[in-house]
Amino acid sequence: MEHRLVRVNKPLAQALGMQPEEMIGEPCCRVLRGREEIPENCPHSKVMQDKGPCTLEVEEDKLGGCIQFTASPFYDPADNTLIGSVLVGRNMTARKKMEREKEAIQSQLLHAQKLESVGRLAAGIAHEINTPTQFIGTNIDFLQESFIDVGSLITHLQALLRATKAGKVTPELITEIETTLEEVDWKYLAEEIPEAIRQSRDGVQRVTSIVQAMKEFSHPGSRKKERVDINRIVETTVTVARNEWKYVADVHLQLDDNLPLIPCLADEMGQVILNLLVNAAHGIAAKLGDNPTGEKGTITINTVVRDNGVELRMTDTGTGIPATIRKKIFDPFFTTKEVGKGTGQGLAIAQDVIVNKHGGMLDVDSCEGEGATFIVHLPGS
Repeated sequence: MEHRLVRVNKPLAQALGMQPEEMIGEPCCRVLRGREEIPENCPHSKVMQDKGPCTLEVEEDKLGGCIQFTASPFYDPADNTLIGSVLVGRNMTARKKMEREKEAIQSQLLHAQKLESVGRLAAGIAHEINTPTQFIGTNIDFLQESFIDVGSLITHLQALLRATKAGKVTPELITEIETTLEEVDWKYLAEEIPEAIRQSRDGVQRVTSIVQAMKEFSHPGSRKKERVDINRIVETTVTVARNEWKYVADVHLQLDDNLPLIPCLADEMGQVILNLLVNAAHGIAAKLGDNPTGEKGTITINTVVRDNGVELRMTDTGTGIPATIRKKIFDPFFTTKEVGKGTGQGLAIAQDVIVNKHGGMLDVDSCEGEGATFIVHLPGS
């Protein structure tokens, strides 16, 4: 009850460079931490106060680094009254080092895959930007030619205006203007010029949305969780990955407009959604085969509020996952693709991000030959 040691084991005495008998009767804070005062986070004090076990970790150089203390109440066998505690200290330094190294490796792996994804998407992004810029260029050429025709028409109309003011309008001048109207085909220009402007505006908007989406996707993001809109991450990822799926599938978004903002590592979540989306497209492509008719499958992405968090479902009409390998798909380096077609890291990284970094759940429901649904649940706090 007075915070004095009743008994100690040899490993603790050896860690402190003392003999067990030297430690008996001494205040534990002096022996274990080299202090006279009882620290606020004293596990023995907490046990005596709460009459229940407690566990905490402290950095204590005197004991060899990071120590996990587990304290349990100790009762007098005679009358079952609380008379002290049993304190067990475990040196967690090596384990913590391994965990930090593991986190560093996982971070490097995720970064490497993201760079790979950005590189793979770059060609598709270039193609996606090239299409609207081509018809923007074509429309600019058309508007340049049209301006010359409109300029010629305006010149003749100015001549008519001057002649009208001077009272000298001649039949020849009127005929000349009518001929110019016919040559420039004003009726055609009046219809096509606004349409060319509209198409060009749409093209610029398309390029802007692609560039903005790529900027958001490739942004390194914060190392701390921030409250983000999962729907926005889905839309951004679908946009930047369009060249990955547009030839084999139609993507349908069924996103809940009332989705709450949730604490998330946005860039890593974008990588997860990209991995699932690319896998879905590859599954559909494998099912379609050579596909000379240009048939397409479907990928449906659905978000809803579930259990005070967000649930995301991605369903495809691909080959599905055989029951025999369903438990292996989240294993690192496991892949069913041909050599050189996949590293087997996509789903392993997805599970690490969802489960370990966000405290969520990642599951799959699949029927072989009919497609698969990946279910992601992210807690709201």
